[in-house]
Amino acid sequence: MTKRLKTIAGVRTILDDALRAQEAGDHAAAEAGFGVVVEAGYRLAEVLPILAGMLGQRGADAEALATWGRLLEIDPAHDVALHETGLIHARMGHRDLAIAALEASCAANPANAVSANNLAVFLADAGRKHEALAKFREALALQPGNIHIEHQIRRLCAELVPFWHIPMLNDTRRNDAFEAAIIAAIAARGPGARVLDIGTGSGLLSMMAARAGAQTVTACEMVPVIADTARAIIAANGHANRITVHTAPSGALTVGEHLAERADILVSEILSSDLLTEKVIDTFEDAHARLLKTDAIVIPRAAAAIGCLVESSVLEDYVFVGEVSGFDVSAFGALGAQKLPIHGTMTGWKRLSGDVELLRIDLTRKAHPADLQLLSIPVQADGTAAGIVQWMQVDLAEGITFDNHPDGYTDGGWLQVLHAFPQPIAVRAGDVLHIAAGHDRVTLILRPLELATAAARANAA
Repeated sequence: MTKRLKTIAGVRTILDDALRAQEAGDHAAAEAGFGVVVEAGYRLAEVLPILAGMLGQRGADAEALATWGRLLEIDPAHDVALHETGLIHARMGHRDLAIAALEASCAANPANAVSANNLAVFLADAGRKHEALAKFREALALQPGNIHIEHQIRRLCAELVPFWHIPMLNDTRRNDAFEAAIIAAIAARGPGARVLDIGTGSGLLSMMAARAGAQTVTACEMVPVIADTARAIIAANGHANRITVHTAPSGALTVGEHLAERADILVSEILSSDLLTEKVIDTFEDAHARLLKTDAIVIPRAAAAIGCLVESSVLEDYVFVGEVSGFDVSAFGALGAQKLPIHGTMTGWKRLSGDVELLRIDLTRKAHPADLQLLSIPVQADGTAAGIVQWMQVDLAEGITFDNHPDGYTDGGWLQVLHAFPQPIAVRAGDVLHIAAGHDRVTLILRPLELATAAARANAA
């Protein structure tokens, strides 16, 4: 017994010496002393974190990890040990292990804002942005006013929410056209009509339907942060008792679970600037097959892509390249943008043809196979065609249409789009440019095939 007491006294002396060495900045002596204490098994719960921290500070990650591991054997829910283990795994490139350790740390101590914040960072780096946003918000609730966390929340929201949502909301002419169509639909089917809003965004169209008298509106939005915001907006505007927002794509909705029965009216604003990119065809076909009554009113009921040939030195510089600094780098043009939204300074272009309907989609139809047609565009002015500038014409209801024609439309949610040709094409008034025009169900196809010159046609005649 006396010998054991002497041994404990000796280890205590070593611990005191190690603590003094650490305070004096003699880290090597301190680390050696703490190591002896740990091997003696003395006060492990207190000494292991000190030793592990020192090992980590000098970059001995494997040793630090093992030391934190010993502490976790004693206390598996030690939130600091779990947190530090996560940081070491992150430094070692073990991303999944890092996330798992930080999740365990947060579970062990939900009030640990540092663990919550670091877990959010790791989730964001892993591409799990929605989870990261939720965790950043938890961290902010623990540290209100933390500017760094507020910045990360704002940054992630900007990444998760496409920029065009706000200019689209500010597009009064578009909003008025949609509301007029919704009012007409509710008037035709009555307030008991069930409304389905696909891709609700802010909840605007759902609230328009409720304001028009609809008693039951089912909305869906697949982006969680947008869906959460829509629910808050709808509640703030007093329509939460009529509108239900599901955080899901429309393909995940089912009659009997999300909708009591098939909908009488469909409203949706998922059309993109180039008409089809947001899986418009797949979404509407699925809605017709599973979610809508056979005689449902569809808003919009049709949409067309309209366009014209254009010449533009400004736009050419975005999609074509030739000689640069004395080098021929024209081959890089094959990697250039196939389509380019036009806004801001990108407005300097000259018409080379009249307006031409490139494609029309009847959204009341139940199926839309991929399609490709030959389209002939008469050239009205001499120039070099960089491609086709395209806009939309949307048929919302009888007598209610909307378009973003470039001659009378400033930047809104829907922009005009340049569909660039593979190379610029020199044309003259009187020529006819033949193109393949159609869609692959997801994107527009506009591909030049042949230029029939006016001179060649005159010679043939």
